Parts: sequence; structure tokens; C-alpha cells
Amino acid sequence: MKRDFSSLACQNFDLLVCGGGIYGAWTAYDAALRGLSVALVEQGDWASATSSSSSKLIHGGLRYLETYDFKLVRNALVERQMLLAMAPHRVWAMRFGVPVYANSRIGTLRLKAGLMLYDILAGLPPASMRHRHFKKISFSKHFPSLETSHLDGGFSYGDAQTDDARLVLELISGAMEAGAVCVNYCQQVDWVETSGHLCGAKVVDVITGDNAEIMVKQIVNATGLWIANTEQGREWCRLSKGIHLVMPPILGAEALLLTAQSDGRVFFLIPWYGMTLLGTTDTDYHGDFEHIEVTHEETDYLLTEVNHYLKSAWTREDVVGSYAGVRVMQHNDKASPSAVSREWDLETAHNGVHYSIGGKITSAREGAATMVDMVCSKLNVGTKNSTFNRPFPWAPREDYPGWSASMISQAINLGIDQESAMWLTRRHGIRMHEVLRKIELDAKLAERITPSLPFIYADLLFCASEEMVVHLRDLLRRRIPLLILSRLSNQDLHRIATMVAPLIGWDEQAMQLEVSACLQ
Repeated sequence: MKRDFSSLACQNFDLLVCGGGIYGAWTAYDAALRGLSVALVEQGDWASATSSSSSKLIHGGLRYLETYDFKLVRNALVERQMLLAMAPHRVWAMRFGVPVYANSRIGTLRLKAGLMLYDILAGLPPASMRHRHFKKISFSKHFPSLETSHLDGGFSYGDAQTDDARLVLELISGAMEAGAVCVNYCQQVDWVETSGHLCGAKVVDVITGDNAEIMVKQIVNATGLWIANTEQGREWCRLSKGIHLVMPPILGAEALLLTAQSDGRVFFLIPWYGMTLLGTTDTDYHGDFEHIEVTHEETDYLLTEVNHYLKSAWTREDVVGSYAGVRVMQHNDKASPSAVSREWDLETAHNGVHYSIGGKITSAREGAATMVDMVCSKLNVGTKNSTFNRPFPWAPREDYPGWSASMISQAINLGIDQESAMWLTRRHGIRMHEVLRKIELDAKLAERITPSLPFIYADLLFCASEEMVVHLRDLLRRRIPLLILSRLSNQDLHRIATMVAPLIGWDEQAMQLEVSACLQ
């Protein structure tokens, strides 16, 4: 993946996609596979806003059964099952525990009925994904960190997890392999219009200041929350802020779905790269789009609610990292953002631009396919959706368990620890061979960057050279999420920046600026 702004200059495209999050990435990938000439521009880094600030889940949304969003849940579960099959390196199964206490808002019988319905809507998945009931002692053995006073027992059920930023990155890579021109740090600054219809765009390279004008036949706006920053978008969108805290490891391989005692909201404890994600909140957002911060009040809310369930309480000092994102939902006047449906919608403006509104990471492929269908109909191109049941770009074509075991064995023989080796299979898929090749040339690259986290130096160098990294924050937040999973010191950042500077082209001054930006 190489960034090339000049490839946009003086070009004519069938489709311009604005926005390099999950919906923009799926749209560009689908359209390129159907044979359209596609340009995708993103004003920041890939997945740099909402699409890298999720709960890292591919799920149907068990809680949406309470609001009778059966269609939403059913469609998401179909997508979940497809992604588990087509992208086993990128989307992996994870079981979620749901404790039932004497004072739980939803009791055993009601929860049992909901989980049975969840399995039915998933088309009766394999036994490994179906719900199970546990009595108190058995459930507490699965989750020894949970408070057992008044615990009646609990359930577990199957869903799935991903690395959201790398999911987007892989789709961008697939789009480029299919012929799309994809450029990050490329801002659309003006439109070219003919008779009230947009037919082109003026873009600027944010890095160099270079300009280009491209002519296009169709435009998809998938810029997420930036759509809501327009007069038209305010009529379509409602924004909700969600935060996550990165906490010390207290879980095994299974996650927890819990209910906040103060307001009845659902939140999660999820194992991720050896740490624990705690989230999320759900509050209306009207603030600055460029600086979405985690507040003390939001932190205290999550800590207070989770401490109702833990044997040993967490404090602010236990918070290792945090991140915040803003979800876009269809405009709705319901009092609570949690009550607003996560359904996706397509709006087409009078100037011909198609807007992607709302939705979820899990079901983004389906929404993107609908947009490409619309684009093809406008272009009188007779093609069908090409992404359903299509193996992902970096997915191994052979039996995944066998391939994974073989790759992990090769990695261990090169000196990589088993946990880091397992994560390499998930992070890179078939490209893992290229990471291992670096270690064959330099054995020291098998070492971990940070002792407590499963990331090695060979992975760092590969991402820096091959994954369109522009800034150090791109590398350490979205390619390898060290900035949120650990407390990197000034010295740590300088050490990392010094290693990757020759690959990205930073001189000493640029390196200092990159480190300062990460510290801020």
C-alpha cells in the first residue's frame, strides 16, 4: 500500500468516495470489484475517526431485541456469520458472559427467551456460538473477578471481535488491488458543478499542499459525523458520543455484557490485545468534531458502574488509556440516544450526491452494497454485489485453523512468543510471511516493543513501510494501538520514532514534531 496523490491528477472516475472509514472503505472496495473506476479520498488517516473508536465488536446487538429491532439484529447476525467464514483472521468468535443477580433488571427467564431468539435470528449457528446457562459456581469460575454476592448464575452466548482500524485498512488494500485510487490525508476543498449537478472535485494533498481536480460521474459522501456539520446533514443526523477505557487484564478469552445500575444501559468488559476494554457511554454530542475528548465525568460513570460487579474496585489510577468516538444515527427525537435505532440509511441530495447515514461496523458491507447498487443504476451498469461471501483480501485460501497453526509454529521457531505469533496471524493474514521475513534477516526484530503487549518490532517496521503511514500517531494508534493500550513515555516514543524515521522519511526536526504530537 503506497500513498500516491499524483495518481488523482487530471483523472476521470466513475465514482468518488469521500471518507475513509468503514462505509467508505466497503463502498470503494465493492465498486472497484464491480469494474468501476474509483477514487477514495480521506482528509485524515484511514479509520481515524469513529471507525477506530468502536467496541471492536462484530455482533448482532443483543440489546436491540429490547427495542424490537429484529430486522437490524437479523441482518447484523447474517453479516457476522459471513465475516467469520470469509475473514477468519480479521473476525474471530468470542463468547460473552451475562451474569444474573437477584436484583438484575432482566431476570433468568426473560434473558433465556432473548438469547433463544438471538440464536434463532442467527439461523441456529454452530453449538460453539449458541447460548448456554450456568449455575452460580460454574459461572463464577468463568469470571473469577466478578462479585458473587447475590449472584444467581448466568448465561454465555457467541458473538465476534475484530480490530476495527485494521478491518478498514484491509478493505482499503483490497480496493487498491482491484484498481481503486485511495489517498489518505487528501482533503476535498471544492466541487465542480454543471447545471446543479456535481461532476468533479478539487482536492488538496494535506501533506504537500499540492492540488488536483478530478472529474467524476457519481459521488458518495461517507464522511460520517462531518455530514452532520452541514445544514442538510443536521436534518438527517443525530450524534452520540461513546467512550472506552483501557483497563488492566482481568478476563480470560471471554467478555462480559453488564447492565448499568444507574440508567439500565448495557456496557461491556472485553479482552483486547491482552488488556481490557470498558465501554461504552451513549450521550448526545454537540461539541468540537476535531477534539473529541474523554471527560472525568464519563470516566467516573464507567468506573462506578463496573465497580458494582467487581470484587476489587478500579480507580482512575487504573486507567491505562482511553478513546472517544462519535456515532452518527438517523435523526430522531427520542430522549435517549440509546433508544435510537442503529439502522443505516441512504440519502441522495438534489445535486446528485449520495450520503451514508448511520449504521454499524457489522452491517456496513450491506449498506455499502446498496450505495454501489444505486451508483451502478445511475451509470446504467448492470453488475451485482460482489462482496457477500467473498474471502477477504488478506485471508488465507486454505483451511484457516491449519494455516494458523503452521504460521504460529514458524513464528515460534524464529523466536516470537506464542501470544504475539497468534496476534500476527490476525493482524496480517497472508501478509504475515512478509513480517517473518524481516526476522529472518534480523533476529532481534522478534522481540516485543513493550513487554506487556503482543506487538513485535518486525510488525512495527512492516506497518511503517507498507501501510501508508504518514504520522507517528497513524502508526501507534491505528496500525498498532500502543498509544491507547500502554503508557508510552517520551523515551519510548523517541526510540520508536528513531527506528521508523528512515522508512517514512522524517528528519530530526520532523521526528521531534511527531513525538510531540503523540505526547499531546
